[in-house]
Amino acid sequence: MQVKGWHMVREGGAVTLARRSPARFDLKVETLLPPVGRPERLAHQVRQDMWRALRDLRGFAPVVRVQPCAGGVTVEAGGEVAGALPRKAVETRIAEVLEDRANRARWVTWAA
Repeated sequence: MQVKGWHMVREGGAVTLARRSPARFDLKVETLLPPVGRPERLAHQVRQDMWRALRDLRGFAPVVRVQPCAGGVTVEAGGEVAGALPRKAVETRIAEVLEDRANRARWVTWAA
C-alpha cells in the first residue's frame, strides 16, 4: 500500500515504511520500545525524526520496520543509501535519534 509517496507493507504483525519498494536496509539500527496500538504511526514518527537527523546524507531513502516482540516492539531504523557513506557515523546518528528519551516518550504516546 502506498500512502503519500511512502510504501507501507504489513507482514504478519510487522509494519515496514519505506520511500522505495522493495525496502532495503543498507544500514540499520534497532531498539526496543513498549507495546503500541498503532505501529504505523510509530513508524512515521521514527522516520520523520531520522530524516531530520540525516537530511544532509545524499541519496538516503529511509526505512523503518516496527515488529511486535516479547515485551513490546522492535524498531529497525535505517535505509537505503545511493553511493558511499560513513557507515559508523550514520549509524551513530540513527542510534542517537532512537535512544533520545524525549523522542521515545513522544513516539509511544503518539502511537498508543
